[in-house]
Amino acid sequence: MNSTALFAKTPPIKLFFLASIPGAISMLASALYQTIDGVFVGQFLGKTAFAALNLAMPFVIINFSLADLIGVGSAVPISVCLGKKREQEANNIFTCSCLMIVAAGVLIGSILFAAAPLLIEMMGAEGAFADLAVQYLRVYALCSPVTTIIFAVDNYLRICGLIRGSMFLNILMSVLSAVLEFLFLGVFRWGIWGAALATCSGMFICAVIAFIPFFRGKALLRFCRPRFKGKMIRQIVACGSPNFLNNIAGRITSILMNAILVRLGGETAVSVYGILMFAEGFIQPLLYGMCDSLQPAVGYNWGAQKFSRVRAIEKCCFIASGIVSLLAVFVIALFPQQITKLFVADAGNEILNIAVVALRLFSLTYVTRWVSFATQSYMLAIEKPLPASLISVSTALFLPVILVGALWPLRLTGIWLNFAGTSLLAAVLSLLILIKLRRELKRPDTEA
Repeated sequence: MNSTALFAKTPPIKLFFLASIPGAISMLASALYQTIDGVFVGQFLGKTAFAALNLAMPFVIINFSLADLIGVGSAVPISVCLGKKREQEANNIFTCSCLMIVAAGVLIGSILFAAAPLLIEMMGAEGAFADLAVQYLRVYALCSPVTTIIFAVDNYLRICGLIRGSMFLNILMSVLSAVLEFLFLGVFRWGIWGAALATCSGMFICAVIAFIPFFRGKALLRFCRPRFKGKMIRQIVACGSPNFLNNIAGRITSILMNAILVRLGGETAVSVYGILMFAEGFIQPLLYGMCDSLQPAVGYNWGAQKFSRVRAIEKCCFIASGIVSLLAVFVIALFPQQITKLFVADAGNEILNIAVVALRLFSLTYVTRWVSFATQSYMLAIEKPLPASLISVSTALFLPVILVGALWPLRLTGIWLNFAGTSLLAAVLSLLILIKLRRELKRPDTEA
């Protein structure tokens, strides 16, 4: 669909279903694969490999974080430029961003490959546990230059109105990665490195497919001779900082949590924490898919100064996020044993008892999680990176670390309660930001 007509003229509720539902399906497909990844590793390779995967995962996400910064950071000004009818400027930002992402993949991948043994050792792991984590991390590091671009091109497809194409591409990537992982682990009997290679192979193939419309000149955005400017780079960094800081801060928190859990409960505690992360990895992409898919429309209308449409679109985003979050509360609280056994097939009484308590406490997170999530997305879409970054870093780092100290006497129970406490405090912070910016957010429409 023509993105200008979609963003500017489609009624907000219809726009929500046209843009947000495919985005949620895309993220759901990705989340399902991440869940399958954990299931395959746990079922085929055992609980030590599953724990190693979770120990390495924060560093894997850090590997993708810089590409995500550039991808998200460029998508916002591209959308705003299109709303202001500055097509050539939008094309230049698009071209420069793609080149920056590939360069970042080479740099970060090289650093992580060389530092992998030291990083895993610093986490307190040793022996086979540490070796498996290093193998998993190094495959992602090697493939970084040709895989990280997939996170950005998804945004670019949606900006061009290729929403269903983006959805089908994400579904293909998840299915392809799952099939390859089953083949590598279940048939070829490769080790944990085979799980990482399957994911990277799926990403690379789909990245090549995703760029076909851009190379053929069939998309709204086109490649041009790049003109790098300091102002443009600063704008990309500013708009991408909330997501980047969330990724980095969240991984620092995960690394801290894993280090504490290794000492408090060993592999069992790390495995339970991994189950919580996989549960979050299933729900959060749904929220992200709905809110992120609406960002191009919000940014376009903000640039065109159609503020009433911005408010109407965001209202749909908040309502839908709240519904999904509350459904998650009931599912996690009612089926903790089933969720645990999905990832740890040979779960004994010890891990079951810990996991059931952890999951039920963790479910409380989603009573309020949707408030900060939707607010952060809103702020980012209208080029307000500072409040978005404040919410992001507070949710991912500051509040969890503060609560680690406050809840320390509860030991493992305090770790499981940390998620719900962080979510509640982040929701309060988000409401304060919305109240402070209410005058600007309620501006009347003006002609662009």
